[in-house]
Amino acid sequence: MTTTRAIRIHAPGGPESLVYEEIDPGRPGPGQVLIRHTAIGLNFIDIYYRTGLYPAPGGLPMVPGGEGAGVVEEVGPEVTRLKVGDRVAYATGTGAYAEHRVIAADRLVKLPDNISDEQAAGMMLKGMTAEYLLRRTYRVKPGDTILFHAAAGGVGLIAGQWAKHLGATTIGTAGSAEKTELARANGYDHVINYREKDFVAEVSSITDGRKCEVVYDSVGKDTFEGSLDCLKPMGLLALFGQSSGPVPPFNLGVLAQKGSLYITRPTLFVYNARREDLEASANALFDVVGKGIVDISINQRYPLKDAARAQADLEARRTTGTTILVP
Repeated sequence: MTTTRAIRIHAPGGPESLVYEEIDPGRPGPGQVLIRHTAIGLNFIDIYYRTGLYPAPGGLPMVPGGEGAGVVEEVGPEVTRLKVGDRVAYATGTGAYAEHRVIAADRLVKLPDNISDEQAAGMMLKGMTAEYLLRRTYRVKPGDTILFHAAAGGVGLIAGQWAKHLGATTIGTAGSAEKTELARANGYDHVINYREKDFVAEVSSITDGRKCEVVYDSVGKDTFEGSLDCLKPMGLLALFGQSSGPVPPFNLGVLAQKGSLYITRPTLFVYNARREDLEASANALFDVVGKGIVDISINQRYPLKDAARAQADLEARRTTGTTILVP
């Protein structure tokens, strides 16, 4: 293979900076495989790379995209765990917005027969994010009360179902009547429309003033201070994204004033850096999806060439749940 089609970013900017063009995917070297994508996931982190909020790992031009599923087409030297024809999926930093790509074999997991390529492409990054947040950053247990912002987003819908299965009382926030209904249908006991109500006051009312053990916040700047006010003493804020912008500089003394609170800024790539953690996370996700505990609904599909439109819709909050790009 000499060329394949991909989306590349040559300079940071708006959706128009996503260029659909031919590239050379290269040949797999030691420890690598060439895969043909059958489906590619869309995530907010892709927008962070496009705008330059996150620097391109290998410089520009770059192929964005952090998750995908497909079929192994060529195996490089020293690869023993995979063979041509294997169905695989992954969540990694960049490189997914392409028909073909070369990728390290140890970042891939084989797909079980009961998980479709579309499900896998739409859930690896989001689903393993939900896994580490709910099972490792704070281990949710029966009787806990949790608050999850952006409950109708890709991670939020998975987390709502999973946290309910773990026995938690689940509170979510969303920005429209349609999204609040969607969140309710995906495991949330209470959903607050943050455009109409003060989520801090609502959380206090729902919990009779007891508040939450943990708040999961991917919104950042707009919700940060309110998130702290939704925590019990010694509660944990897991700030795992910043869709509204980065949190400004913060006086840590406020954590003492608000009840000896904890804040962490976790990332999937640190939590799953070790092969054994990646496999355990993926297997936990495959288990709950395979058993029907967590439903992965593909709510939007776009051709790969229309990635700019897909990102614009995601950025404008016109999407719900999981979106995939189809090569």
